[in-house]
Amino acid sequence: MKTVIAAAAVLALVAPSAFAARSCDEVKAEIAAKIEKKGVKAYTLEAVDKGQEGDRRVVGHCEGGKKIIVYKRGKPAAS
Repeated sequence: MKTVIAAAAVLALVAPSAFAARSCDEVKAEIAAKIEKKGVKAYTLEAVDKGQEGDRRVVGHCEGGKKIIVYKRGKPAAS
C-alpha cells in the first residue's frame, strides 16, 4: 500500500511538467518538420479549440491541453 501511495505522489509531481503549456506555434513547427521529413508537401496544420476538429486528424496538443493541433492532407481550401 505504501508503494502505491509513493508511486502516486511521484506521478503527481511529474505529471504537471509533462503537460506544460507549450505554445501552439512551437508544437506546429515540430509537427510540420516531421510531416515534411516524410515528403508530404500539401497539408494544413491548424490550432483549434477542443471539439472543433471536424474531419481533420488531431496530431498534437498545445497551451496546456486547451487547444489541439489538427492536420489535413492536401492543398488548403481557398479563403
